[in-house]
Order: sequence, then C-alpha cells, then structure tokens
Amino acid sequence: MKKSFSLFMLLGLLSAWNYSSAQGRKFVDVSGLDPAVKPGDNFFRYVNGRWYDTVKIDNDQAGVGSYSFLNIPQKRLLQNILDSVSKAKNVPGSIEQKVGDFYASGMDMATINRRGYEPVKPILARIDAINSIPSMLKFVAVEMMSGNRSIILFGVSPDNKNSSINVAHVYQAGIGLPEKGYYFKTDSPTLHVQEAYKTYLQQLFQLTGNDRAAAIKKAAIVYSIEKELADGSKTNIELRDINANYHMMAVAAINETQPHIGWKNFLATIGAATDSIDVAQPAYYGKLDKMLKTVSIEDWKTYLKASTLQNYADRLSQPFVDATFTFNKALSGEDKQKPRRQIMTANVDNLLGQALGQLYVKRYFNEAAKKRVLELVNNLQKAFEIRINNLEWMSDSTKQKAKEKLYAITKKIGYPDKWRDYNQVQISRTKFFENVLSLNKNDYKYELAKLNKPVDKTEWQTTPSTVTAYYNPPVNEIVFPAGILQYPYFDFAADDAINYGGIGMVIGHEMTHAFDDQGAQFDKDGNVKNWWTKEDYRKFKERTTQLSKLYSSFTVLDTVHIKGPLTLGENTADNGGVAIAYDAFKMTEQGKSGEKIDGFTPDQRFFLSIARIWRVKTRDAFLRTYVNTNPHSPAMWRVNGPLMNFAPFYRAFNIQPGDKNYKAENERARIW
Repeated sequence: MKKSFSLFMLLGLLSAWNYSSAQGRKFVDVSGLDPAVKPGDNFFRYVNGRWYDTVKIDNDQAGVGSYSFLNIPQKRLLQNILDSVSKAKNVPGSIEQKVGDFYASGMDMATINRRGYEPVKPILARIDAINSIPSMLKFVAVEMMSGNRSIILFGVSPDNKNSSINVAHVYQAGIGLPEKGYYFKTDSPTLHVQEAYKTYLQQLFQLTGNDRAAAIKKAAIVYSIEKELADGSKTNIELRDINANYHMMAVAAINETQPHIGWKNFLATIGAATDSIDVAQPAYYGKLDKMLKTVSIEDWKTYLKASTLQNYADRLSQPFVDATFTFNKALSGEDKQKPRRQIMTANVDNLLGQALGQLYVKRYFNEAAKKRVLELVNNLQKAFEIRINNLEWMSDSTKQKAKEKLYAITKKIGYPDKWRDYNQVQISRTKFFENVLSLNKNDYKYELAKLNKPVDKTEWQTTPSTVTAYYNPPVNEIVFPAGILQYPYFDFAADDAINYGGIGMVIGHEMTHAFDDQGAQFDKDGNVKNWWTKEDYRKFKERTTQLSKLYSSFTVLDTVHIKGPLTLGENTADNGGVAIAYDAFKMTEQGKSGEKIDGFTPDQRFFLSIARIWRVKTRDAFLRTYVNTNPHSPAMWRVNGPLMNFAPFYRAFNIQPGDKNYKAENERARIW
C-alpha cells in the first residue's frame, strides 16, 4: 500500500489511574465507570462508559484514548527533545545535529512552500524520458532505492525455511487504496472512498500543471491500472497464510517466465547479488508481467507520476499536504490536519528513530522499570508453561516441543544493546525533501547489506520511544520498547493487579503470538517447520476455527462485522494474554489474597486494568477502515471477547446466564 494512506499503529497512553497522596498508593480511577451497565452485559462499557460518552475526539484525530492513535503524551515528550536539539548548537555529525536539523528542516514550511513541487520535477522529467519497458523498469529500480516505491516491493529479511540467513523477498505492491477489496466493493462507504481517491489523483495532476480535463483523464488511467494490479493481488486475509506466501525461486527461472520484468537486470540495478528470491505473491508478478505488455508506455508513465506524487506529497508544499489530508479524511474521519510539530515528530521517529531513541532513553527511561518488567516476563513464561502442561487436548510430545519454543524466546526490553549508525546520513537544515531522500537511501543500504548474511538477533524492528510491543516469528523474540514501559500499561508505583492486568496482558499477548495460527507454524529456531503431531494440530485448528467464528459474530457498525479470519492471530493472542497474565498474577502475594482495595478484590482490579488499557473511542470512518484492514479487533472486543471466554472473569463479577455477554462453558473458545 502506498504512503498516501497512513494509520497510526502506535499504542497510545491515556491516564487511567490517579494518585491517592493521602494514602501513598494507587487507587482505581472510577470516574469513567458506568454503574448503569452490568459487567456481564458489556464490560468495556461498564469500565469506560462514562468516559466514552463524554470524551471529545479532537478535530485532528481519528480517535481518542489508547491503542491505535497518535500518542499525544508520548509525542510531547519527543517534541520536548526535538524543540531542544533543533535550537541548540550541536556538534556537526552528532546525532543531536542530525535529529535537530532534520526536525528544523521539516518545520520550515516557508521554504517548503516556496519550493512547491520543484523537488520532484527531476523525477517527473526522468519519467518523461522513459521510452521502453526496460527503461521503465530501470527507473522503478533506481527510484525504489530512495524510497519511491511503485510496482515492485523488495525487501531483505530471514528465510522462513532457514531463519538463520537473510534472503531477498518481493511482495505485491502498486495500489493506492488500503487493500484489494476497495477496488471491487460497491457498498456506499467503499464507493465514497473510491471517489475520494480518484479526486485525490486528479488534484495531484492539477497541482503539477495539468488542466482539470487532462487531470481527470490521467486519474482514470491510474485507477484503471491499479484496479488491474489489485485483481492479481491477494486480500489481507489471504496474506496471512504463511506457506501460501512463500515461494523461493531461482532468478534465472522467473527471469524466463516473467521476461518483461527482467528480474536479472532489476536485481543488478538495485545491487542485490542473489541467484534466488522469495516471490511471496507470484500471481501479482504474473499479472504485472502481462500488464507490462498490454498497457501502453504512456499510460505507465502517467501511473508512475501519480505514484511518485503520492509517495512524496506530504514532503512537498501545503497544497499537496492538503490534498493528501482530504483523501485520508475519507478513511479516518479526521476534520483537521495535525499540527506540523506532531507530523514532524512522527517523521523523525520514523526516519531517524534510533537516533531519537538514544536521546529519549537518556532523558526519560527508568532503568529500574527494565528489571521489574523482566521479572514479569519470566513470571508469565512460568505461567504459560503450566498452562501448556495442563492442556487436555495436546499430547505430551507436542507439549514438550511447545515448552522448548517458549523458553527459547529472546526477551528484549527497553532499548537495543547496540545502536544503529547514521554516520552515512547527511542532513541539511534547509532541505527537507533532500533529507528525506538521504534517509531513505541510507535505509535501503542498511537493509541491502543484510542480504545473504546471518540474521542479527540483536537487531530491533521498532524504535525505543515507540509505545508498542511485538513478537517476531523468524527470530522467536518478544520486544517491549522503553515507550510502553509507563502507565497505563506499566507503572512502577502500581500494585500487581494493575500491572499484571496492564503490561502483563501485553506480555502474555506477545508470548501467545508464538503459538497463534501463524506463529504455531514456526519452530523454536524461527523456521517454518511442523513440530506438531497430526492429531494435535487438528485439535488446534478446531479451536482456532471456533475463535474465528466467534469474533465474526461481533457487530461493530450497523451491519459491519469483525473479520474473524483476518483478526484470528491477534484474537488468539488477546485470549491467551489475559489467561497467562491472570495465572501469573495469581502467583503473587496480592493475587493469592482476597484483600479489597477501594472496594475491589484483587481479581476485579486485574480485569479493570485490562479494560482500561484498551480504552478508546474512534470516528466511524476510521473504524470502518480499521475493520477492513487491521488484524486487531476494535478495542471493545479486545476486552469483551477474551473475557466472555474466561471463567475467572465470570467468578470475579458474578456473571450469570441472561447477561448479554454470557457464554455457556461449551460455547467458550479456549486455546491456550
């Protein structure tokens, strides 16, 4: 998917707990709780109902709360750093100079506006000079190395069948709408997005000198090409099939079967010395190869201009930024553009993330939190082992393999042991666009240098300041950056019930990804390799199918349902995360006691914490796009879904038959 559509996937922070200075401890913030809602009817609404009904979504946001939105409190911390280093006299070549000057260059809208679309004119001129398919593919290859991606998406990462080595991969690409289905659905909301996108393409052509009639014609050409590419693409659900999206092929062979792409020349141009490549979605490249013969050069040139303008629109003058925002508004529902400081903070984090991360960790990270979170991780690992031992549906031989994988997981907390080197990056305080290209080229060289080399298991795939967490199957690792080690997910001063319901649930979630429908196909070393008995895997599939059907029954908007097959991995992790975190909590002194705090038992406080960390409210347009494209369930069902399957929750809040979210024992989906 092209850069024109961007949904913030950062986990947000929201103040969910208040201090009781008189008693010197935490107490549950019940200000958002709605006592009119029964916990068994809708626990998300019970805990968050008053907040949900009164909170206002800022005009420049698609939602408010935690989880899927620009993390305003966190970004303010980063803005404090950026404001400081951008005004200081820094040593040339230092990370402070590069971070500060890049931020300053992007904040200088006077210069950016004065330049208009001048920065991309040389690229558009090179497109005009294209006179054949080979010259077109050379343009595509050269531009890809500086971040201007179009019809081919190339990357370097571990080989699924030999995870110790990094290999070349290519993936489907070429479309500007969020996913394949947007080109073919005919419901009213999708038609609205289609029209907004066509208008966006038209505006980009008009902003670069075309009259309205010509712009409309060119936009239609681009949309037609993209629709044809989409026809050869897979849906997001189909992309979840690990084996169906792995095809290691000899370059010589695909060079013959797809002669118009010319893989040997393409790989040579981008400096990728390899005799084999994983073509993840062969049907897409088969379609592309045919289209290179049937679509005229002039139409391809029109397409490449549109692709270039989309890739760089938010790096150009305000009219381009405005046009991009107007299109994204159809997907997110936002009424107002984000402040430039907020946009540039995200840009620095995306493009100079480990440099900014060093400054963030130095200023804000609590090293003591790292030790305590590691203790939580270890406790959850022990709890997961016990759950595996107690599974009635799994044989002893498979249990042994599962436990071996569980204890082989690498744990990364806070920040990397070694920081990324940005010495090759040149940053000018007055040339924002050129800075972006320099950073993009550096990223490409950084990735290409890994090709055919052993996998560096110390490398991080996120920045330390990002409020997120992840599991990486080919490396069998769980990662918790410094950014998430603060409340409401983690609070050094909070009691165990709150922390195990917060960061504990997140830790359990990431651990369970090693054993969700995708992760379960990787062995302890990160290779796609079967470690199950045939009967055990059949039983596992029965349980994942039940969970998928359950979530597909949940209604989000009018007739819009969660896509169970798309969200299966995340739903499995949510259900496992709650169960593992609860078991680990019950091993603590507080978990073993029945002492109430502020009227709530330890178990109740644990479940209240879970509901608080997913507190979120979104615009309908955003939610509709989210359900169509995101592998996570909406926030309400990240709470209600797992809890309706979990017996301790029923006991904690006395959930009874007749409550709306009550499930009989035989209806509850349980995997791990």
